[in-house]
Amino acid sequence: MTTTDRVVIFDTTLRDGEQCPGATMTFEEKLEVAALLDRMGVDIIEAGFPIASNGDFEAVAEIARRTRNAVVAGLARAIPADIARCGEAVRFAQRPRIHTFVSTSPIHLQHQMRKTEEQVLEIIAATVAQARNLVDNVEWSAMDATRTGHEYLARAVETAIKAGATTINLPDTVGYATPDEYRAMFVAMRERVPGADKVTFSTHCHDDLGLAVANSLAGLAGGARQIECTVNGIGERAGNAALEEVVMALKTRRDAMPYETGVESTLLTRASRLVSAATSFPVQYNKAIVGKNAFAHESGIHQDGMLKNNETYEIMTPASVGVTKTSLVMGKHSGRAAFKDKLKALGYELGENALQDAFARFKDLADRKKHVYDEDIEALVDNQIGASDDRIKVLSLTVIAGTLGPQQATLTLDIDDVHTTVQASGNGPVDAIFNAIRRVVPHEANLALFQVHAVTEGTDAQAEVSVRLEEGDKTVTARVADPDTLVAAAKAYVAALNKLAAKRQKLNPQAAISA
Repeated sequence: MTTTDRVVIFDTTLRDGEQCPGATMTFEEKLEVAALLDRMGVDIIEAGFPIASNGDFEAVAEIARRTRNAVVAGLARAIPADIARCGEAVRFAQRPRIHTFVSTSPIHLQHQMRKTEEQVLEIIAATVAQARNLVDNVEWSAMDATRTGHEYLARAVETAIKAGATTINLPDTVGYATPDEYRAMFVAMRERVPGADKVTFSTHCHDDLGLAVANSLAGLAGGARQIECTVNGIGERAGNAALEEVVMALKTRRDAMPYETGVESTLLTRASRLVSAATSFPVQYNKAIVGKNAFAHESGIHQDGMLKNNETYEIMTPASVGVTKTSLVMGKHSGRAAFKDKLKALGYELGENALQDAFARFKDLADRKKHVYDEDIEALVDNQIGASDDRIKVLSLTVIAGTLGPQQATLTLDIDDVHTTVQASGNGPVDAIFNAIRRVVPHEANLALFQVHAVTEGTDAQAEVSVRLEEGDKTVTARVADPDTLVAAAKAYVAALNKLAAKRQKLNPQAAISA
């Protein structure tokens, strides 16, 4: 591959993706996601926003230390303190990058920054130069570039290049552009700006109008050679361009877009499930590439075509994105070696302790379910992420339900090794369970989401429950699977409370579990 047909994949799941309300990840979850991104062949991992908090700084620094192949970037506003903090975090990386940004659009300059165009140019020159003195690899972004006039945008880009920027990012920050407009912006900058041929241009598109991936690909046609994206498309508001869609669009349609990436596509589904589990954000069934129905066919006409030739209705193979055919060979008689081999086939590499815990829970599940599907194992392992550090755990639950209400729940929780048992009633079994939890762990959080779906088919399928809690400006989401729907509901609610407690602890070290 030459530099003209190689597209750099810049993943910002751990930064822009985590800014999605409720998608906050723990330190351990970030490390696990970063390790998989590095293994996948992602070129650049934007690990976080170091100035945002001590936790973000520590995560960026540790990812920088551990990453072996990818460039590790940190984000910094065009503020000297931000850039210094970012440089301190990424200095541990084998290949560090500082990514700094400032607004350029008239609406941002007037209402948010309250600066003149000339003042912003001075800020760009000073802060990009500061970053370049810390690292050789500096990316500069023109926030809200698509609502910036080309004349002024060209002056800003030229200023950044002269100050030492090696990558120029022109983001569609508010998801406003159309593909033709976005392509034309890159063409204009590359034609107008002296030195444009010496830097890499980058796209960063949001999905407010559902055009993030289309705009990103249009940016390539305009001369960009880096695409910024996130796993599952998570991010601010409607999200970002989805990494898996960008990669597979380029791989599948090389006839129309003759570009290549270094991403191992067979790990895309694994990455999707890992991020979904870490953020507790379910992937919509009809999500392109990684959705549950992405390779499902129900229509009789479609099924007839698939039986005759898969290419009649599938433009890519399930295997190309890491989807394996569901197998029924795993069960209560399966041994540890077979289980470990199955995990490897599904894309999991667990440490010895995590493997032992997962195997014990697999055997328990196999005793309760006639058939254990691949999806069951994935849910079992994904639900394990971060659970060992939870302060609150569900020990036992008994529910009395039926037509003769009120329904009742008897619940035992373990809080810091102290066991507490309570009874509560409610308007339905789930309401009774949640009332019981609130008796043990009083709180003012609002239940913003309660969602149930089956992991697999059949009456013995595991139920996957998602719970989202909101407390002031804090939002957390948790997702748990269990063959018993009510047990899954209790565990998901408790998991959300654990996340909320962790977030309170991060903001206020003296905060208690309850609030």
